[in-house]
Amino acid sequence: MYYNGVYHLFYQYNPNGSVWGNIHWAHSVSTDLINWAPLDLAIHPTKPFDINGCWSGSATILPGHQPVILYTGMNRDNQQVQNIAVPANLSDPFLRVWTKPDYNPLMTPVDGIHSDMFRDPTTGWRGADGRWRVALGAEISGNGTALLYKSEDFVRWERADSPLHSSSASGMWECPDFFPVSIEGREGLDTSVNSKAVRHVLKMSLMVPQSDYYMLGTYDETRDIFVPDDAADDYRMWLRYDYGKFYASKTFFDAKKKRRILWGWLNESDTESDDIAKGWAGLQIIPRKIWLDSRGRQLVQWPIEEVESLRRDEVHLHGLELTTGVHEIKGLKASQVDVEVDFELPSLDGADTFDPSRAMDAPKLCSEEDASVRVLDVESRSSLRPELDKPVYGVFLDMDLEKERKISLRTLIDHSVIESFGGKGRACITARVYPELFLNTSSHLYLFNNGSSSVMISRFQSWGMAKAHLNIKLKDLVIEN
Repeated sequence: MYYNGVYHLFYQYNPNGSVWGNIHWAHSVSTDLINWAPLDLAIHPTKPFDINGCWSGSATILPGHQPVILYTGMNRDNQQVQNIAVPANLSDPFLRVWTKPDYNPLMTPVDGIHSDMFRDPTTGWRGADGRWRVALGAEISGNGTALLYKSEDFVRWERADSPLHSSSASGMWECPDFFPVSIEGREGLDTSVNSKAVRHVLKMSLMVPQSDYYMLGTYDETRDIFVPDDAADDYRMWLRYDYGKFYASKTFFDAKKKRRILWGWLNESDTESDDIAKGWAGLQIIPRKIWLDSRGRQLVQWPIEEVESLRRDEVHLHGLELTTGVHEIKGLKASQVDVEVDFELPSLDGADTFDPSRAMDAPKLCSEEDASVRVLDVESRSSLRPELDKPVYGVFLDMDLEKERKISLRTLIDHSVIESFGGKGRACITARVYPELFLNTSSHLYLFNNGSSSVMISRFQSWGMAKAHLNIKLKDLVIEN
């Protein structure tokens, strides 16, 4: 949430240990989305309507510049109910204290809603009739569902006759998100905007297979439903934010810079005992700006521009022929680095016709067809430890090869975290790796070619990266309204 010159990040947190449970809402603030000051916990499980945990939710800015939070509480009967929290003091620039009115809960699981499949309210949006709407994740009769609720005052809610959208292609939808994107340009939009100049995005987090999917379509305000462009009956054909370890994402509208920002949760790949030993588990990815690509077929994601403020030493190469073998890039400490590469494409004379229906498992298909692969994220050799989760990630890029004639790749490396953006942000892969032999002082960056033919690199730029500060003091935050 962006409010009065300050970015607010709320996230699930267990104050008693680095394992899941005892869920509170933690709260950090920033003025640049890079360096953060932690505050006291914002929401505690203290009331009958949330005594067993304060789960996911969203913030909304109401008229009069009034921020509120809707969140899922696990009540004393272990039912999921929807609650509201409000700032105790709007004159506090950091909104440090939040209160929970006694009229909670606002929404309860009735009329066929399963009490443990009813959670994660979205940011609210206002329709042309002036009424507020929010969507909630659910599973109804085996169908993944975004339930729709309406309200005049953001307090008294009623369930709509029909869901915002539902699909038999998957089960439970967690952490839904619903927002507009401009058909032209890259500027973000307030969540309530709807016109012929926008498309809408409905995103859902699927518990199985623990991935975030989305659909593009239109929001029919007359019927209060989302109409997807492609209502595929197999969720694997839906669009994805990220083809790696990425879940429970959430966007917000940054009114300061007129952009929509995506946050995503990156979980661990090692064991629970490792989490306990470290004292922490899970993190947020680098925030990404998102917009609709020029063809209107998918979203584009790119690290926010502020991350470039961390760039330091630079290595810049042009016209490099990458022959078979391993080639070290010297002059950088590779434990924290930002790398951008453009790979030239060879002749397309030997290209095969591609059947989109086979696009559901890129690594498997490339292996079966003995295809030429330009970029692949392989964790299977990232560590000697056998107990780690070390999958192989891959994705097909939807791009005009005749027009572009090259494939770009940007990769951010921050110790165990790797975030890669292919095709100028058309496809993303996020991973966690824990090399057993990794040392900060002896890490190296390499270009390698395991193929039999050379690959031309038209541009290679890389920067060593400074550390972001996650525990700065409030007095060091400079607020610019």
